[in-house]
This record gives sequence, C-alpha cells and structure tokens, in this order.
Amino acid sequence: MSTKTLFITGVSSGFGAALAAEALSAGHRVIGTVRNEASRQAFLAANAGEAFAVTLDVTDTDAIPDAVAEAESRFGPVDVLVNNAGYGHEGILEESPLEEMRRQFDVNVFGAVAVMKAFVPRFRERRRGHIVNITSMGGYITMPGIAYYCGSKFALEGVSEVLGKELRSFGVYVTAVAPGSFRTDWAGRSMRRTPRAIADYDALFDPIRRAREEVSGKQLGDPRKAAKAILAITQAPEPPAHLLLGSDALSLVRAKLAALAADIDTWEALSRSTDG
Repeated sequence: MSTKTLFITGVSSGFGAALAAEALSAGHRVIGTVRNEASRQAFLAANAGEAFAVTLDVTDTDAIPDAVAEAESRFGPVDVLVNNAGYGHEGILEESPLEEMRRQFDVNVFGAVAVMKAFVPRFRERRRGHIVNITSMGGYITMPGIAYYCGSKFALEGVSEVLGKELRSFGVYVTAVAPGSFRTDWAGRSMRRTPRAIADYDALFDPIRRAREEVSGKQLGDPRKAAKAILAITQAPEPPAHLLLGSDALSLVRAKLAALAADIDTWEALSRSTDG
C-alpha cells in the first residue's frame, strides 16, 4: 500500500468522517474541509495522525482555488480528491420551490465541479491523481419525492464520466462512487424536507416519507466498510469509472438497467424510423 494525501470535502459526518478516520488509521494523510471553526476543532480532536482541517464552504466557489493552493503549499501535493460534501432534498416536485433545487445543485454539483476545477490543472501537470466523486444510487434509479436530489446525482455521474475521459491520457482517473442506503445522516438531520401541501400526493408519497424516516440509522450499509472500499480503489492501478456500494444499489441499479434495455428493445423500430 502506498501512502497518499487525500483532500476530502465534508468530513464532519457521514462518509466523509468515516473515510477520513479509515484513511488516517491506514497511515494516509487527510486534509478535510469543514464549514466552521467548531467543526474544525471537533474533527482535529477526533482524529489522530496526519489530520488537517480547512474551513471551506463548497458553495463559496470564489474561495476554493485559494483554499486548495494553501492546502498544497502547507501539506504538499494531493494524490486523491474526494468530493463528498452534499446533502439530500426530499419533496414532491410540484410542492418544492425552485430555490430548493438551486441550493441542491449549488452544493451537490456546482460545489463539486468547482473543487474539481481547482485540482484538475495540478493533477494534469503532475500527470497523476485520482478524483473520487460520491454520487448515489439515486444517480441511476429514481423514486417519488427526491427529484432534485436525483437530478443532482445524475448530473454528477455524467460530469464524472466525461471528465474521466478528458483526463485519462494524463494519468489522472475519475471514479463516481454510488452508494446505496448507509447508516449516515442522509435521511436524518442532513435531509432538507419540503412541507406537504397537495393532498393528491398523500397516498403516493406519505408512506415513502414515513418509511425513510423510520429506517434512518438502521440501513444495511456500514459507512466504515464503504470507506475501506473507497480506499481500495485509490490503491488500484486502474480504478473504475463507476463503483456501486451496497447490495441494494447492485440489485436496484441492475433492475433499472434491465428495464431500460427492455424499453429500448420495445421501441427500437420507432427509434430507427428517424434515420434519413
């Protein structure tokens, strides 16, 4: 195992906290971003070894280049960028304000892209580096009530795949990691929920919301095991462009791809009819 320096956004909780702890335990160096001084102190107090914290809000895109430059100036070249900062929005599309969608994309997409853009020139010039973007099985499958979240994760999946193709010849890899349901705060305190207003949706969505609240903290996935899996791909000589985490993600995404293939086959004649 080679020792690496990881820059991980959003290390205060969830996958970010688990990955930082696991990486430090394995002897790596971690530069983690937090949103305030209290979180910075808590992260440093909870982690021994080569742990460093940078106060940075990924929605403050103007501040990102300077923060990255300062981190590399103080701690040396970063080997792996992990874009983990993000959150979930829950709400029926008709009921959810557009401002909630803008906020969702500001964090989950524009913030992640801004951090990537700060690192890409450095990785390209060094001819090495690995970008790991934490997406979601919600970047493949969908369900009622998380349209804004799924939209943001579909977008990050696409951006990741394109960027990987652009950087591959420079020895730089991009992996989109799509977790299923894990015991993080995603469905709990980190979730932003739009209040219900239209009774027509009650029968469809109210059971989904209740079930998600009830399962929060009891999901199948173990964040520490996810962290070990993510660290494993950072050591791989040819890391994957996409990685699913969790048996639920495997079964649900496979079912989605099978349904998509069936639709393509069913409508193939109509699809071909447009050729000139």
